Amino acid sequence: MEQTKSLIEAYNQASYPLIGHGRRNVKVLKEALEQWEDEQDSDMYGKGELIEDFEMRMARLLGKESAVFFPSGTMAQQIALRIWCDEKGNKKVGYHPLSHLEIHEKDGMKELHHLEPLLLADKERPVLLKDLLGMREDIACLLLELPQREIGGQLPAYAELEAMSAFCRERGIRLHLDGARLFEILPYYEKSVEEVCALFDSVYISFYKGIGGIAGAILAGDRDFTEQSKIWKRRHGGDLISLYPYIISADYYMERRLPHMEKYYREAQELAELYNGCQTMKTIPETPVSNMFHVHSEASKEQLEPIFIAIALETGVGLAQSVRDREDGGSYFEVNTGDRYGLAPKGAVLEAFRLLDIKLHK
Repeated sequence: MEQTKSLIEAYNQASYPLIGHGRRNVKVLKEALEQWEDEQDSDMYGKGELIEDFEMRMARLLGKESAVFFPSGTMAQQIALRIWCDEKGNKKVGYHPLSHLEIHEKDGMKELHHLEPLLLADKERPVLLKDLLGMREDIACLLLELPQREIGGQLPAYAELEAMSAFCRERGIRLHLDGARLFEILPYYEKSVEEVCALFDSVYISFYKGIGGIAGAILAGDRDFTEQSKIWKRRHGGDLISLYPYIISADYYMERRLPHMEKYYREAQELAELYNGCQTMKTIPETPVSNMFHVHSEASKEQLEPIFIAIALETGVGLAQSVRDREDGGSYFEVNTGDRYGLAPKGAVLEAFRLLDIKLHK
């Protein structure tokens, strides 16, 4: 049996890869562009009908007064926190210790804006009201990531979320939503996007994660907030001469995939049940609360990768693109369901998991 392939090579060549919507290639943009006339004018430096119409529709969707399109969520969120900290004259921001701002942005918030994080909760669970009640320092803004990606997409209960929102408003703390995967949590909460966003003063959403667009983000809030964000966007170099490839792909894939978030969520639960049926494996959360979750294994990365490669070659089913070692032993990987999972024959998927269970015991 051929074992010279890397895991990512075996996954990409599998007939039925189970994760996400599809390959990130030029076809993603070409498909979106086909819906537009060649003579459509582009946006220019943040102005023009194309960008302004999209921003207006996103503001309505989120239930906010105004919205601004950004080339990246990293830029949008640093700017949001800077605005709220300047408003309060306080450099302190509260967020989870595994927030994107803390572990993936090279300390951009600290180095560029001189803001100071107050890390809340621990690395095993999301931020809860008890963490806010236990704060010993005043903060200008609290950032909540829903779902919390680095811990498997866990969520606080909705009543807990409402309580944290009320706490912040009573104390004049601005509440910002890292909603990179906002639409994916709505089936679990059984709430509309407007209901969730109403709990927050500002909201960020991504167009490339669960939506599957090229890139780009929206930052939404009241008009004074978004007007300030436009100034900071220019200062950050975010007003590219044109952002229309990102806007067009965001618009196209939003319309195509938002109606299927409930389906992706149910399929994630189905897939998690298959993983939990394999000895030495467990999912976090045990029952997913969105279309993403983490799988933890007692096997190391070195042990697990050849198993996944062999299963892809034998069954055509790609289970994982990458595996990471855990500090405490064993390994883990991330799963998110999208268009691909529903395309895989159930028989092939079940056979892949039958083999996985067998191979984990060898």
